[in-house]
Formats: sequence, C-alpha cells, structure tokens
Amino acid sequence: MRTHSLLFRLGSAATILIALALALAGFGLWLIFNQEIERRATNELDQIVKFVAAQVRIDTDGMPVVDGVPADQRFEEPYGGLYWQVSTREGQRARSRSLWDTILPEPEGTLDSQRHVTDLGGPAGASLLAVVQAITVAAPNGQEVPLQIIAAIDRGDLAAARHTFLRLLALSLIALGLLLIVAMAIFIRLALRPFDHLGQGLKAIRAGESHALAGTFPDEVQPVVDDLNRLVQFQRTAVERAKQQAGDLAHGLKTPMTVLGALARQAAEDGRNDIAQSIDGEVHQMRRQVDRVLAQVRANAGPALGGKTVAVKSVAAKVVHAFERLAEDKILRWTIDVAPDARFPGAEDELTEILGNLLDNACKWARSEILLTANVSKGVLDLCVDDDGPGLSAEQASQIGRGQRWDETQPGTGLGLAITRDLAEARRGSLVMVRSDMGGARAHVRIPLDPIA
Repeated sequence: MRTHSLLFRLGSAATILIALALALAGFGLWLIFNQEIERRATNELDQIVKFVAAQVRIDTDGMPVVDGVPADQRFEEPYGGLYWQVSTREGQRARSRSLWDTILPEPEGTLDSQRHVTDLGGPAGASLLAVVQAITVAAPNGQEVPLQIIAAIDRGDLAAARHTFLRLLALSLIALGLLLIVAMAIFIRLALRPFDHLGQGLKAIRAGESHALAGTFPDEVQPVVDDLNRLVQFQRTAVERAKQQAGDLAHGLKTPMTVLGALARQAAEDGRNDIAQSIDGEVHQMRRQVDRVLAQVRANAGPALGGKTVAVKSVAAKVVHAFERLAEDKILRWTIDVAPDARFPGAEDELTEILGNLLDNACKWARSEILLTANVSKGVLDLCVDDDGPGLSAEQASQIGRGQRWDETQPGTGLGLAITRDLAEARRGSLVMVRSDMGGARAHVRIPLDPIA
C-alpha cells in the first residue's frame, strides 16, 4: 500500500490510537486489579483475625488456645500459604498447622488496639501480607492477658493471581484490538468509498465514457463534485469554442487566398510574370503559416477532459490503404504491426493526421518498404514509421521543429512532421527522428495514454 494514500494514513493513525487507548486501558485495569486484590486479601485476613479473636482463650497454664480454626484447607497444609498466629508477651504461642516449624516475627509498634497491615517474612523465605491486631483476653484467674493475633497470606499466591489476570487481560486486549482494527478498516473503507466513486467517474470522463460525474455523494463531497462538473463543462465548452474559431479562421482565410491566387494567374496571363511569381510566393508562405497555426490550435484543443480513445489498428489500416492507392507510381511494400490494445487518446481525425504525416514523409523517401508499428508499454502509446530510404542527419532532424524542408526537390510544404510534433507535444508526448534498422529514417511518436494526468 502506498504510504501517501489516505487509506494508509487513516488506517495507520487509527491503529496507533487504538493501540494507545488499549495500552492505557490495560494499564488502568492492571492498577485497579492490584488495588482490588490487595484490598480483598486484607479484608480476608481481617476476617480471619476476627474469627481467631473470637475463638481464643487462655488455659490454666497461661497458654493461648484457639478452640475453632478457620475453615480453609490451606491452614491445614504445611506452608499452605495462609497462616494465623496468636502470641503472648511472654512468648507463648498458638499457630496454624500451615506454619509447621516456623514462627512469624512479631512486628514492632503494633501493641495498640489498632489494626495494622504490614509485610512479614514467612516460611521458606516467603514474603507475607499480614494483618496484626492486639487484643486482651481474660485468664482463668481473672487477669486480662494481652495477645497479638497475626493473619498472613503468601504474596506468591497474590502474584499468581496477578499473572493469571495479566495473561487474560493481554489476550482480551489483543482480541479487542484486532476486532477494533478490523471494524475501523471497514469504517474507513466505507467512508472513503465516495472518493473511489469519484476516481472512477473521473476515469470515465477521461476515457470519454461520460461527460459529468454522476451519482449521489455525501454532503461533504458533493460541493467538490459540483465544482468538478462545472470545470469539465467549462473545459469542454472552451475546447469546442477553440475548434469552432479555428474552423472559422480557416474558412475566413480560404477566400482571400483563393482571390490572391486568381490574381496571380491573371497577372501571369497578362504577361506580368514577376508580379505573379511574387504573389504566388506570398500566398504559398501564407498557406504554410495558416496550416501551421491551425494545426497548433487543433493540437492545443485536443487533450480535453472526456476525450474518447480510438483504436489505432483500424485507423492505421484506412490510412495505409489510402496511401497504397495514392502511391501507384511507386511500388512499395507496406507492413502494419499494431497491437490489439493500442488506442490513441484523442479524436480519430487527429490520429489520422499524425499517421498521414508520418506515412507521407516515409512514402517520399522509401525505396521499397515501409513499416508501421504501434504498441502500448507502461501507459505510453508508441507509434513508429520506418522506411528503407537514405535516412537523415542530426541537422535535418532538428529542422522538424522549425517546419523547414529537408529537400526542396521533394513535394510538400515541409510542415507535416512539424505539425505531428505539435500534436504529440500537446498531449505531453514527443516526436523523435532516428536512424531505422531498415537503413532509412524512423519517426517515433510517444504519447501518454493519460495526457492530463
């Protein structure tokens, strides 16, 4: 996917934001879980302390005795992870079976009647979360005996619970993230669908299949569509006006030049050959310039939005057939090699003029053979006309742009290739004259299939 595409940018931004949001949510849930598991463990230990405090008594030997033990199997298993201990100031103790041969250390500063939450060292070096409570119990002799009750839980059990929660949380967040990314991708696709329709509509206009963007677009896109339709219509109108003006110019100049030609012939009949030749020369120059200007007008008006494409093969066959009939006094072998998918991005008369000028030039110089090829490669139409004539020098090739003739002995105005070059350049193309493999000249025209891209 291209990095400059809107889909890539929105998708990347959405993915980053989703990942960031899930990471923050996961971190927040982790903190909440840690606080909650500590709170629940502390509450559980506090209940154990209260239960032991309710069951403890002092026997006749001054030993603390707990008549009932909390109903949790971990208290019966050695190092089971849950412990309680009751001790007197004289060091006499009652302990849960789970402590086995371990005595919990008595934390300092816990002799008041307040409940204290602290950390203690436990069996086998374990770290314990403990609740410590100081109480007094009446002895058989009636004296009040101060006791310290400790209920503790192994922090390893809490760590295991955290690990399980973290694993489930990570899996849940990953699944949720993938689901959100897929949903966001579908959402972005749906949001960008009007732009896909817009692009397809513009391609249809360039291909000549439509003259306006049709369909229903969202309110945010509709103003752009309306402006584009107005622009397309304005450009089509301007092109048609330019073509009309070019035709009017040609028609307006035709009559004066015809009159001048008639005057030149009349002067020649009257024996004023110098005047006739002068008028003929000027008329000839005027025709050359008018033809060149009109060709440039047609070329500049050519690449319009909505212009149709033309199959090169059929037009090439018609043009070659016409030249075969016109060149009956010169035996030539004509070869046409045109790819089936070769299409010209313009009007048929424009392609006819390009091919006509190229074949006319080749027909003048060819000895026995002319080859016309056309193919499409990487979005570019290549038109080549080769002949087996004498070829041309670099200086002669440079004269194309100036409309000069290579050889005054050959008929014509010398503007055919110059006009062809104008037509090609108007569509961001080019005309290059090089040496042909057949020994003569090769006229190579390259025209992008999308000249307004």
